[in-house]
Amino acid sequence: MESLLYHGYSVWGHAILQQADILQPERYAASGTITLSGKLVESSGILAYFDTEEEAQHAGLDWARAWIDSLR
Repeated sequence: MESLLYHGYSVWGHAILQQADILQPERYAASGTITLSGKLVESSGILAYFDTEEEAQHAGLDWARAWIDSLR
């Protein structure tokens, strides 16, 4: 999980390991969360699937920043 502050909000990018079978390569589901003063503002659900944890986290952060930008 990766987080940062963006226009006063805390935004989180999540990478959720998805591995149905040990013989399949690891994949990561991306999601994002936005909080303000410790309270949940919005969460994305699954956005997409990625090959790396870092890609998934960045997708979640990108979604959160775009959601906040849509309010401005």
